[in-house]
Amino acid sequence: MKKIINDPADVVAEALRGVAAAHPELLRVQTDPAVIVRADAPVAGQVAVISGGGSGHEPLHGGFVGAGMLAAAVPGAVFTSPTPDAVQAAITATHGGAGALLLVKNYTGDVLNFETAAELAGIEDIDVRSVVIDDDVAVKDSTHTAGRRGVGGTVMVEKIVGAAAARGDGLDKCEELARKVVSQVRSMGMALSAPTVPHAGQPSFELADDEMEIGIGIHGEPGRARVPMGTADEIVAQLLDPILEDLPFAEGDEVLLFTNSMGGTPQLELYLAHGVAERLLAERGITVRRRLVGPYVTSLEMQGMTLTLLKLDDELTELWDAPVHTAALHW
Repeated sequence: MKKIINDPADVVAEALRGVAAAHPELLRVQTDPAVIVRADAPVAGQVAVISGGGSGHEPLHGGFVGAGMLAAAVPGAVFTSPTPDAVQAAITATHGGAGALLLVKNYTGDVLNFETAAELAGIEDIDVRSVVIDDDVAVKDSTHTAGRRGVGGTVMVEKIVGAAAARGDGLDKCEELARKVVSQVRSMGMALSAPTVPHAGQPSFELADDEMEIGIGIHGEPGRARVPMGTADEIVAQLLDPILEDLPFAEGDEVLLFTNSMGGTPQLELYLAHGVAERLLAERGITVRRRLVGPYVTSLEMQGMTLTLLKLDDELTELWDAPVHTAALHW
């Protein structure tokens, strides 16, 4: 294992110190328990939009803390759910009297621990709602989930709901929008190599030089199939076809296309794949209205990619376009 670390047990804590040092104008980091909160939190009268999950997927979620997106992110250990007390600390640090909305990727530990935190906050008379994100079309159940996994669609939910909170929408409207985005976003991923968790010291799985895994999760979970290595055209088609069939997406739809690196895929290859996806969508009469390309939901150094499609309307497009100022996303 070759990694730029000190003690594997201290990776997350030391990384959080670096996050705090790099972005003092945007956020602050609380410790014991670990929480990343926007620098001006709490914002009076604004719904606190909170997310989180295991570390190792950066910039998800801490990179999306700031104006127009998340009020707080709760980082667990690498690929491990944060504890309820950490989620509760995020709620306490950010709620400004308008309640809090928890955006939870559909992994069993995340769902249970965020629900527990919401119940504890309710005892303190804080109105807390939860929305579970389950956009992965690859598998119904996996190593970490009952039902579909939450993957790239998480970025769309966090951005759009964060924009709604910033413009002053109430908790009911923010929850409604979150559920709307979840209902209209679909994702699928693939891998050429496995991630190596620092405390494990070895890859999560093995792939031969001529193999790829289709339908992987963001923790290195197995997918639909292990198949022979293909060309970019073949890979993109194997990801895009199940996504289009699932919603389903249809001729005349307008979409946001998110082409995401799992951490080890260079931008050269990612842009190549994105161009293929745009061409295949155009051939089906689907218009790409907005785009995002880059490593935004990663799995440490895994080589691979995910494609995410969100069906857009005028309201969702306006909220996607709204100003945002975070470490990883800003316009």
